[in-house]
Amino acid sequence: MGNLIGYARVSTREQNPASQEAELRAAGCVRVFTDHGELSRVKDRPQWVKCLEYLNPGDTLVIRALDRIAG
Repeated sequence: MGNLIGYARVSTREQNPASQEAELRAAGCVRVFTDHGELSRVKDRPQWVKCLEYLNPGDTLVIRALDRIAG
């Protein structure tokens, strides 16, 4: 069985990623990647790219809401 890997993203400076990260860790994620800022294009999200590169077969990607990965 693979690992649970989390991805969090906040769109504005006023938002705090800590709540998303805490929820992902509470769900059992062993690693959480977080992007900050208004990054509308997927290629402009460096932690998202690192997250995808980090995933191995059998791992499960966990996100708080689908809009966190929308592009």
